[in-house]
Amino acid sequence: MLEPKAVPIDGMLRINMGPQHPATHGVISFIVETDGEVMRKATADVGFLHRGVEKMAEITSYPGFMPYTDRVDYLASMFANHGYAMAVEKLLGVEVPKKAEWLRVIADELNRIASHLVATGTMAMDLGAFTPFTHWIRERESINDFMEHICGARLTYNYMRVGGVCADWPVGLSEKILVWLDHFEPIIEEFNRLITGNEIFIRRLANVAVIPAELAIDWALSGPNLRASGVPFDLRRSEPYSIYPELQFDVPVGQGTQGTVGDSYDRFWVRILEMRESCRILRQLLAGIPEGDFKAKVARTLKVPAGEVYSKVESARGEIGYFLVADGSDRPVRVKIRTGSFTAVALIEPISPGLMLADLVAVIGSLDIVAPEIDR
Repeated sequence: MLEPKAVPIDGMLRINMGPQHPATHGVISFIVETDGEVMRKATADVGFLHRGVEKMAEITSYPGFMPYTDRVDYLASMFANHGYAMAVEKLLGVEVPKKAEWLRVIADELNRIASHLVATGTMAMDLGAFTPFTHWIRERESINDFMEHICGARLTYNYMRVGGVCADWPVGLSEKILVWLDHFEPIIEEFNRLITGNEIFIRRLANVAVIPAELAIDWALSGPNLRASGVPFDLRRSEPYSIYPELQFDVPVGQGTQGTVGDSYDRFWVRILEMRESCRILRQLLAGIPEGDFKAKVARTLKVPAGEVYSKVESARGEIGYFLVADGSDRPVRVKIRTGSFTAVALIEPISPGLMLADLVAVIGSLDIVAPEIDR
């Protein structure tokens, strides 16, 4: 039996976009009610990628669950590592060494750039411009190389540990990253000349699927999607954690540069600006990594005191949070994960009426949705 929200609308043509459509950014299906080329409603049909990650946490030791967190968001798994490690550390009362905090934030900001490269590159490709994506993939490969030096992996990192990180900082890597930053920052301007200022690209995104600030807040949007609507909320600034209070950076917000504040173009543009800020953060961090331990001393077999905690970090797709319940054993009773894509995909239904069918591709890309964050 169909759920009420999925009941067909009389006189409309019902079509499925997905679940294998490349522009859905994962195995997601959108049930679209359309009148010719004009959509009356687009409803996300999720669940194709559900893997029971939260249930796995209940049958896995605290340290053993860390590799599973990589699968929550395969494009930004450092943040998934970081949020989970912080949750366990809060319950244990572990103080993370300064050097470990430094290395965590370097890894996070490299991963933020890598994730935004995919987000903005695939968005251009979905709308018909393939060349910009190849430029971004070239730059992302450099970041992948750095990640391989840092932790031995290029996608699902398993880098962070309860109390710190898995390995010390490789000798000479800071210099290599700084050389790449000198190369990459001008490349951002090259990308802007190639696609950001392209008239066709702007017309496909400006004034399309506008999300006003009030609607964004009501639907609990987070990350770049929320800031693109003009809301200057960034966990690194608003609810600081790790060493972010010691760093100088700006929080970009949507300003309606080509259309209306909160439109698809603003969501794209905010991510471009965030990459610049991540470069700025990385330069500050690489100027002097402190001496000391890269990991606090914690027991190999962790028995976490009974209690509950919520820990959150600012991921590339917004807030990724862990609600963790412990009972004093070596594994959690419950782990609930909050992600940015889950709230973003829900908002597509109320903003879809009146859009053209082709605009749905732009909307999905502008919200930077990845399927594993939705299903988990």
